[in-house]
Amino acid sequence: MRISTTIFLTDETVTPVRLARELEQRGFGGLYLPEHTHIPVIRSTPYPMGGELPREYGRTLDPFVALGQAAAVTERLALGTGITLVAQHDPIDLAKQAATLDHLSGGRFTLGIGYGWNVEEAADHGVEWSTRRGLGRDRMALMRALWADEPTGYEGAFGSVRASEAHPKPAQRPRGPVNGPRTLIGGGAGPKLFAHIAEYADGWLPIGGGGLTESLPKLRAVWEAAGRDPKGLQVVPYAVLPSPGKLTHYADLGIEEVVLQLPPADEPEVLRALDAYAAYL
Repeated sequence: MRISTTIFLTDETVTPVRLARELEQRGFGGLYLPEHTHIPVIRSTPYPMGGELPREYGRTLDPFVALGQAAAVTERLALGTGITLVAQHDPIDLAKQAATLDHLSGGRFTLGIGYGWNVEEAADHGVEWSTRRGLGRDRMALMRALWADEPTGYEGAFGSVRASEAHPKPAQRPRGPVNGPRTLIGGGAGPKLFAHIAEYADGWLPIGGGGLTESLPKLRAVWEAAGRDPKGLQVVPYAVLPSPGKLTHYADLGIEEVVLQLPPADEPEVLRALDAYAAYL
């Protein structure tokens, strides 16, 4: 099982360069970074975990800039977003960012996407909350058109693009209905999410990794009903606090990668966490 990590990198934590070098030298599989463009001070949306919103949410580094630094100082470390709030992006710009990072890293990029929880943050981007899933689906389709080998146009419910020269292309090649970087969708188990995963993604990023015994058979059924290769489905438990029993359980379910949560802290504290996690490598 590949052991990757995630962390809220901020202006107060270990730097992307130092962390990426340490992860690769120690044998960790990857680094995934979250995204929040801003956190409105006045909001009615509660923090999903309960209580006060942690300080790091309003201080996160831009994940594409940080991952670009990480890519430049590593050769094998996988790089990913966990997650990109795709509805909050211009899809033409996001397609360029993702393709460039995948190209420059030699195909090491995973585009983890999701729909978010902060209504006020999304509203400042012009996102109508009730349509965010459809908007995200539409923007991913537009991006796949730009990633196609030949100039390909797209006309959707929320946006369009003319057939265009759009380079660089992602290093990763098309597989089934999916092209572009490896794409994983985060979110809670349910029919709508599973249908979207089967339609335009490589797999699922279940936050915390709970309930997989019950949900995985349902996802696999939807995946296979969509004509996808059963061997191609990737399920990556995300932001996990590990224990030997938990990782053994994941392995028994056929899971090949797990993403462990690091503290949003300075270099000494993060390195201590990596020392503790080394037992799982």
